[in-house]
Amino acid sequence: MIGYYVHHVGLGHLQQARCIAARLNDDVTGLSSLPRPAGWLGDWIQLCAEDAGESGRGGDPTAGGQLHWAPLRDGGLRTRMGEIAAWVVRYDPSVLVADVSVEVTALARLMGVPVACMMLPGARNDAAHRLGWSLADLLLAPWPDTLSTQLLTGAQEWATKTRHVGAFSRFDERQRVARPVEARTVVVLQGRGGSSLRERDLHEAAAAAPCWRWSDLGSTSGRWVDDPWPTLCTAEVVVTHGGLNALAEVAAAGRPAVVVPAPRPHREQVTTARVLGSNKIAIAVPRWPDPGEWPALLGAASRLEDRWPSWSFGDGARRAAAAIESLAARTERTYLPCASPS
Repeated sequence: MIGYYVHHVGLGHLQQARCIAARLNDDVTGLSSLPRPAGWLGDWIQLCAEDAGESGRGGDPTAGGQLHWAPLRDGGLRTRMGEIAAWVVRYDPSVLVADVSVEVTALARLMGVPVACMMLPGARNDAAHRLGWSLADLLLAPWPDTLSTQLLTGAQEWATKTRHVGAFSRFDERQRVARPVEARTVVVLQGRGGSSLRERDLHEAAAAAPCWRWSDLGSTSGRWVDDPWPTLCTAEVVVTHGGLNALAEVAAAGRPAVVVPAPRPHREQVTTARVLGSNKIAIAVPRWPDPGEWPALLGAASRLEDRWPSWSFGDGARRAAAAIESLAARTERTYLPCASPS
């Protein structure tokens, strides 16, 4: 049995979990405050979603900077951790995958469970990340090893326990649609993790580039599309945020992209966009461009060579699943004498 903790913000963590879980031979139980997703094959434990700390009660949520979210006397946190602990006691998992939580990583390791952590780009040399990654037995980086030192501050420190599997998405094994690319079409791909993009921004951009036909597949316009694949495949250019899952979906479609990073902790998307731009994989900008900048940006993107294969190998989820199963095999239960009290 493998446990898989899924963070509740956005859909990227959930999409990664679904991709990897589908390729694991062992039974997989999802652990998340998100509801059970359609198509999940194993068990799903929906954890308590309440957080008293968000309403002003509790204090010191970072334990003096050592954790990311553990407010004092937070009943929701306590219930959630208790639910995970009870599941561990009952099922004795061979591995727990954390995507992502330093606190869940620490809990699992304290209960003697091997832990695999998904990594994210950016400046993650803070005490909490260092604690979580130090405790983890396996670190999974969904990007190529050739770019790791550019994407992650201090990447070399974690090299011995990191497996670089490349970007991956739910579309990796899906055939591209047979229709040709629609000339002068722009698809704006937005996620659910939070964005400062306004519908007015899209209207102004479209007005400044009248030779291009724009469509929005995100939450800005209220038109959410569960399956953007056909539209992605036929777009001449995709405008996307810098989240790893969205980028992996664009990579699977092989389309030129303009990457506009959304604000995220630890400079996650800003760092990712910068690396993609400097390696000529995509056109990257630091913020949503002024209207007059769009014609040149779209033209530059449309002239890019397809370098997405250097970012996504097409089998990243399979590689991640194999690494997790290898961890389970090499940490099979051994019996050790109890340590003497210190």
